[in-house]
Amino acid sequence: MCGFAGFSDYQGGLQGPPQHWLDLARRMARRIAHRGPDNQGAHLSENCALAHARLAVIDPEHGHQPMSLPYGGQEVTIAYNGEIYNAPELRSELEGRGFSFQTNCDTEVVLAAYLCFGPDCVEKLNGIFAFAVDDPVNRRTFLCRDRFGVKPLFYTLQNGRLVFGSEIKALFEFPGVKPVVGREGLCEIFGLGPSRTAGCGVFEGIREIKPGHIAVYDPLGFREIPYFDLEALPHEENYEETVAHVRELLLDTVERQLISDVPLCTFLSGGLDSSVVTAIAAQQLKERGKKLSTYSFEFEGNEKFFTPSSFQPNRDQEWAQRVSEILRTDHTTLVCDNISLANSLDEAVIAKDLPGMADVDGSLLYFCKQVKKQHTVALCGECADEIFGGYPWFHRKEMFDGKHFPWSNNLDLRGGLLKPELQETLHLEEYVSQRLEESLAAVPTLPGETVEEIRMRQIGYLNIHWFMSTLLDRKDRCSMWSGLEVRVPYADHRIAQYVFNTPWDMKCPHGEPKGLLRDAAKGLLPEEILRRKKSPYPKTHNPGYEALLKEQLSHVLRDSSQPLHKLLSEETVHGLISQSFDYGKPWFGQLMAGPQLLAYLLQVNAWLLRYNIYLSI
Repeated sequence: MCGFAGFSDYQGGLQGPPQHWLDLARRMARRIAHRGPDNQGAHLSENCALAHARLAVIDPEHGHQPMSLPYGGQEVTIAYNGEIYNAPELRSELEGRGFSFQTNCDTEVVLAAYLCFGPDCVEKLNGIFAFAVDDPVNRRTFLCRDRFGVKPLFYTLQNGRLVFGSEIKALFEFPGVKPVVGREGLCEIFGLGPSRTAGCGVFEGIREIKPGHIAVYDPLGFREIPYFDLEALPHEENYEETVAHVRELLLDTVERQLISDVPLCTFLSGGLDSSVVTAIAAQQLKERGKKLSTYSFEFEGNEKFFTPSSFQPNRDQEWAQRVSEILRTDHTTLVCDNISLANSLDEAVIAKDLPGMADVDGSLLYFCKQVKKQHTVALCGECADEIFGGYPWFHRKEMFDGKHFPWSNNLDLRGGLLKPELQETLHLEEYVSQRLEESLAAVPTLPGETVEEIRMRQIGYLNIHWFMSTLLDRKDRCSMWSGLEVRVPYADHRIAQYVFNTPWDMKCPHGEPKGLLRDAAKGLLPEEILRRKKSPYPKTHNPGYEALLKEQLSHVLRDSSQPLHKLLSEETVHGLISQSFDYGKPWFGQLMAGPQLLAYLLQVNAWLLRYNIYLSI
């Protein structure tokens, strides 16, 4: 995994001293050096500059970037971030077409694939990736992002130049790119946040290449083109065949994602999703004579203060330890204390360039720092709930009325935070409704499907395109802040596409959430593990943390110079601070209850302050 940044100009070109452009590209890349602490490099041509920060995972001694290959009498150059899991097969195919390779890294494979297939190369790739290609032969810059947006890629058009980078902060290093937020950005933050509309960068003029899209910039201008989305296809296998098919995909996907030349581990909560990934990984490594390392996460005081709820029925620790003992992994439990958790809020904003999932982000950032001390690559169980239908809103009809996103259906609470005049300006309800309607209109269906079948497709599509994207964004930014690469086997597009078309009564046979996944994993783990009820990523239940947040937010309210005063109703926020929160009633997802709302507001304030944001409203 890595980070890259650059810019291109096909009108006037990059005229003037080459060192000026190289220095600018390097400054952009230095802003995201945390993504690639192992090596840095820069490239300049007549029309394009690229800079790269490398995290060496495959072939650490080689694979320096930006990487160039000769083609058409010139050199074509790539800056790449990601992992291609089918690189060995693709390498063999390209060798059959006359290409030879100097390294073992997948960067060279991706560049050769681009030279061989052009923009269609993306159809050949199985993995998580974002990359930019300087193609002087065709006078274009080519940008690409993986199918579900696991790896980020932002851009802006600035006075006829395309400016791009793995994170927004890199773009702000380019002259003229300013941190300005208008109505759309505030609607994203207060109406949809911490989710974000695909392609929206929140800051004015800043966009993100959408998942499953490529982009071309050339003398004709900039255009973004889709290459992948979920399709509605008939499901023609019976249940036994479906179970076998899913198992085969799982085994193949995890095996592919174990490729690494640096220390590798898994995140293990003891829940179904991470335990299945860990079981497959442990067996594969055992066959290679290696022992798998695993990590679970916990919070100070949870053994005393945890209270079960419908969203979080039990704690992970006992289950994680049990799975580790069964699979004989080298297990470590990481514990986050209140002070570290509160202090992580600001850092998580800087890591993401935006307010996020509050202490859910901050804790992951904290834990990833600890994991990075021993390991560089981790596999996790993220995305299984979106793909296989594990969340409560898949099963409780009252949670999805077709008028609100199922994980965030209380716009009155959100809008009520704002000053009355800002409520009238932003029209949050209208903005959010429009985003939902656009998404529902894009859901693919088959002729003759029932209302219920269409409804389940809608929930699945929304979860993959919105909620899963939010968690993938969180995972990338919070892990790469420490130079830790986290892989997500369940987000393999083959699994997602196949299960999207699997009938609901097969996904959840006899009404059992994720029953298909549980049956596909039979024999890998004991039944008590496979049938454990869902318990999401852990959060703190320690009242001391809530008290810290209330103290910090009270301090912000007492300081009239704090930027949050421009946006929020002080009366409403004072009312929040005086409440005693029900941790089992989230306002976003399953985890973000009252304390996380306070933390989110603190993140918004830190974001406005740290980025010196100008509000154009």
